[in-house]
Amino acid sequence: MSDITLARQLQDTGAEAFTRRDAPGLALADLATDIARACHDMAIRFHRGGTLLAFGNGGPSTDAQHVSVEFVHPVIVGKRALPALSLVTDAATLMGVARRSGLDEVFAHQIGVLGSGDDIALGISSDGHDTNVLRGLEAAHEDGLLTVALLGGDGGTIAASPAVDHALVVPAADPHVVKEVHVTAYHVLWELVHVFFEQPGLLDGGARDSGAPTGGVEGLYPFLYDGGTDLDAVLADVARSTAQKARDIVALRRTVGQDEVGRVAACAADLVDAFAGGGKLLAFGNGGSSSDAQEVAQSFLDPAHDDAEPLPALCLTNDVAVVTALSNDVDFDVVFARQVRAFGRPGDVVMGLSTSGNSPNVVAAFDAAKQIGMTTVGLAGNEGGQMAASDAIDHLFVVPSASVHRIQEVQTTLYHVLRELTAARLPSTGTRR
Repeated sequence: MSDITLARQLQDTGAEAFTRRDAPGLALADLATDIARACHDMAIRFHRGGTLLAFGNGGPSTDAQHVSVEFVHPVIVGKRALPALSLVTDAATLMGVARRSGLDEVFAHQIGVLGSGDDIALGISSDGHDTNVLRGLEAAHEDGLLTVALLGGDGGTIAASPAVDHALVVPAADPHVVKEVHVTAYHVLWELVHVFFEQPGLLDGGARDSGAPTGGVEGLYPFLYDGGTDLDAVLADVARSTAQKARDIVALRRTVGQDEVGRVAACAADLVDAFAGGGKLLAFGNGGSSSDAQEVAQSFLDPAHDDAEPLPALCLTNDVAVVTALSNDVDFDVVFARQVRAFGRPGDVVMGLSTSGNSPNVVAAFDAAKQIGMTTVGLAGNEGGQMAASDAIDHLFVVPSASVHRIQEVQTTLYHVLRELTAARLPSTGTRR
């Protein structure tokens, strides 16, 4: 097959992949009323001093970590840090409980020990059939926690469970597409919890007044800051706004797909060459982009699709001991570059994610990778920041938005499509188990 023919086929496959996201993304608008009510109930729990406990398996486990950082470290300056824990990050506890009681109990065990009646349990599952996620939600329900589930497919056994107070189901079978809509859903959850949380008159018996809104979110939901306390009217307005956001992100994803599909195909061709030559992928980012980098690595190493070949990939944020050692003993700006020099070889690939494009440790890692002779792939937002000015990035994809949330949502699609195109062109080696 000629290079021109391969490039055309990759581009056609990429165009179809972007278009395939439209219908599931728009389906989020059908959940707008359910999302509004879930957010109101979550805000009541936070108002009482509750904590959010998030959990899932595989790709959804990285969503649980992303949810945690969203609430603890708000992307909009001045928003209150709300307590949230990811139940997938303590590897020692997960492995210990799994060895002793089985994988089905790893989340239920932690909820039983860490949870209280004012808390919120958020279970995430691509198809609604993860037994340990269901067990976690059941344990939470028994202890009086509010239970919320982000699901895919038809919702499966989790959506049918009476232990789930709010089941938000994305009607799609592809785990990657489900995840992309889930990312928008939990971003909206974060936004709406904050705007409800800042309006105590809309909360039932709130324990404290969080004060006047401090900026940012009220621009997204101005109708919540007009002093009104008619809950039904506010919920209707929130639902309309949520539906519009679903349409907006579909339009942004479609625009990026149309503008970038040729360069995505070219990047995928380079990834195919790298993996075919024995190369591996190193992914990295900070905060929410760290959890995205983890999902990049997981999607290559442990693909969601049964017909996809596992490919060698590492996330450079996973080893907390290494990250904190380098940060403490040297400087945080080198946490990725030092690991790139340790693990990287000529012919390997690095993928760095930054919503601003200005993260110094991400930029430094690209410089280190280029010196070694690695293929470099960058995902940024807005106008690309320092990453756009770097000569060390071979393939840079910039999402044209000023919203951190919208940038991350489209970046998720970009790396999923790259993974899909790479898998489509790599010969099978029969290593899938």
